[in-house]
Amino acid sequence: VCLTCCSRDVLVKIDQICHKNSVKFFTGDVFGYHGYMFADLGEHEFVEEKTKVAKVSPGVEDGPDTKKAKLDSSETTMVKKRVVFCQLKEALAVDWSGEKAKAALKRTALDYFLLQ
Repeated sequence: VCLTCCSRDVLVKIDQICHKNSVKFFTGDVFGYHGYMFADLGEHEFVEEKTKVAKVSPGVEDGPDTKKAKLDSSETTMVKKRVVFCQLKEALAVDWSGEKAKAALKRTALDYFLLQ
């Protein structure tokens, strides 16, 4: 479900319905130079390709570079990952007075507060 140009109450209500029924939810809007986008994908599983790190055998090379791990770009492995997305209601209800939230404040875009 993709929504735009809706009130905050409608966005929260539709997201709750989607989350309950395991339906992916996207919303976004633009206000002049500022905008937002939110995605609630519920439980999302995906596969990420990682480059294997080759281990250097001791005594094979000399010098300061021997301690650094070497990347072997020809060998990769697939890693399965799982992400659990939060609902819009939870994202909008953050208590900014806590210590953990104060640390996250520096990484939070100012546009988040415009949506509030």
